Amino acid sequence: MGKGIVAASVGALLETRGLKVSLSKADPYINVDPGTMSPIQHGEVFVTVDGAETDLDLGHYERFTQAPLSRSNSFSAGKIYDDVLTKERKGVYLGVTVQVVPHITSQIKEYIYKAAEGCDIAILEVGGTVGDIESLPFLETIRQIRYELGSENVICIHVTLVPYIEAAKELKTKPTQHSVKELRSIGIQPDILVCRADRSVPEELRRKIALFCNVPPANVVEARDVDSIYKMPIIFHEQFLDQVIVDQLNIWTRKPDLKEWQLIRDRLSFPKKECKIAVVGKYTNVIDAYKSINESLIHAGISNECKVNVEYIDAIELNDQNIEATLGDCDGIIVPGGFGERGVEGKIKAIHFARTRKIPFLGICLGMQLAAIEFARHVIGLKEAQSFEFNPTSPHLIITLMESQTHITKMGGTMRLGAYPCVVQEKSKAMESYQRSHISERHRHRYEFNNSYREEFEKHGMIFSGVSPDGSLVEIMEMVDHPWFVACQFHPELQSKPMEAHPLFHKFIESACKDDQHK
Repeated sequence: MGKGIVAASVGALLETRGLKVSLSKADPYINVDPGTMSPIQHGEVFVTVDGAETDLDLGHYERFTQAPLSRSNSFSAGKIYDDVLTKERKGVYLGVTVQVVPHITSQIKEYIYKAAEGCDIAILEVGGTVGDIESLPFLETIRQIRYELGSENVICIHVTLVPYIEAAKELKTKPTQHSVKELRSIGIQPDILVCRADRSVPEELRRKIALFCNVPPANVVEARDVDSIYKMPIIFHEQFLDQVIVDQLNIWTRKPDLKEWQLIRDRLSFPKKECKIAVVGKYTNVIDAYKSINESLIHAGISNECKVNVEYIDAIELNDQNIEATLGDCDGIIVPGGFGERGVEGKIKAIHFARTRKIPFLGICLGMQLAAIEFARHVIGLKEAQSFEFNPTSPHLIITLMESQTHITKMGGTMRLGAYPCVVQEKSKAMESYQRSHISERHRHRYEFNNSYREEFEKHGMIFSGVSPDGSLVEIMEMVDHPWFVACQFHPELQSKPMEAHPLFHKFIESACKDDQHK
């Protein structure tokens, strides 16, 4: 439906008025967090600075706003129930019967209020659909909060669908009416309706929705399909959404300063050049699995005034016979992170193609590990080079299990997670990108480069341009004799924004946009 984009856009608009915002996501599923969920089912796992594995909507919040996000800004039904049951086992509730109301709802409130500390506006997005049994405790909590704080301090924005029926050649308001009726039946009257549609919603239809759903016509806002989500803040502002919010909350703010968002919109609409980037992975049928990478490429396109055309290539299907036809016309190749052996050899072929054809390459997490394996096999000559993850008995484990991971039995939340410092080497492509020697980047992995092979790699033209402060962990490696071949152990895509492209993505696209450098 796009609730995450709506929440992020509202946060962005309120920030342009000088307000400090907080954004949180409540998910109704029973998993404690999405860390062990398949990307095919749930999209990518976003990682916060403090190492929380969260829903991908937190990525939208960070990209659209300056809100500092942590594990406090993401909580699931599973996490709430886990906390309540832990308290019950400890005797915190002093023997009373533990119930959804008030114990579950009170625990949800704790998270909501904690995330709101120090902010002018706290935005909470509830996942799922109105009427789902899983989301009822969250909606009941919202009803209670509105009752306790008053309608002048709480606004309910309902994102609803206005589908176009092709046979009738018209937009239909019935789903919206029924959704609002369902919401009102549990005690919540929405103040603002954001109507998702694949086209513009006519004024008369919005007035009809307002009448049947008991909201002022000015509070019915359309969210039509657009070619870029980064145009949504301005589209909402043009419908006075931010003004409606501050008026209803009776908040005085400055006039919104939309210069940055207008510049982003203009650069997206009128690029000066174009390039084609191949992302070679194994979740290519679910683009949300690589959501942050896709957005980071858009950001780098904005900063380079370039339209980036992204093509997702299934690594499993890549072989010696089709690789030229598949990747030959690409201006850059990315091999992203992932887990498991499926598609690994196809990714290695893509890396070999990028290295030998001098095509700009960016390897991320597993992409760096496979770049190291490809280099060891085809440049150093270690034909059996492998990762501990795929073949722990290989004589040449270029990638090995971290010492801290050797006794791990639980999968959830046990990897190297969150932000870690890195020291960048002078006179390297990494330094050209970052323009500073000390950086901090976010991680999500179990395996590391095997230091016993460092010297052999350096002899053959690979440099380690980013390492941990104590020098024990490889964070960035790059080839000397290549236009742009950089691979990193961390996930740079998690810190990119439309108004501030990540340095590695910016330089990668800058290199990809150079004419005929590899063709």
